[in-house]
Amino acid sequence: MSTKMIITDAEILERLKKGDKKALTILYDSYWKPLFSSSYLLLKDRELCEEIIQDIFIEIWNRRSDLQIKVSFKSYLYASVRYKVFAEFRKNKPERVELYDDINARFQYATPETRMIHEELEQHVRLVVENLPEKCQLVFKLSRNEQLSHKQIAEQLGISTKTVENHITNALKILRDSLGNALAIEIILHFLR
Repeated sequence: MSTKMIITDAEILERLKKGDKKALTILYDSYWKPLFSSSYLLLKDRELCEEIIQDIFIEIWNRRSDLQIKVSFKSYLYASVRYKVFAEFRKNKPERVELYDDINARFQYATPETRMIHEELEQHVRLVVENLPEKCQLVFKLSRNEQLSHKQIAEQLGISTKTVENHITNALKILRDSLGNALAIEIILHFLR
């Protein structure tokens, strides 16, 4: 009869810092599949998801001597995946922030972790939109929430279609910039908890 040895996060971290490759293998074997699944639900690209997960474990190994984990490895790894997934969205759609296009469908069969990512993303977008300048916010909401065309918005607000386009461009830039900063800050704060 064999008993499965339970290794704590602190023990794994200590072993990693000592250069124990077996500790990395334990971590990888424990988390690779759920991390892959949560990223695949969002990205729908097997090769890219495998690359993201591999990169995370390579980074852990390369930074092992300086690694400070204030939360569980599970939280740390999911936060790392979340950051890299959002980075992929930003990288692949640089002109637009419609990384939310079809995102609800992607979460249809989501894990609790991917649902959490989605809810955090939606909440952050709402906060950013609520803090846009008044006219910019109004134009953005008419465009995104009410699905009005630029021409319809211009007519309704008595402004030019070029002004509508400028407001939407500015709103998307602010969202894009904010998502990058927010994600970095969120990851740092998450690690400090």
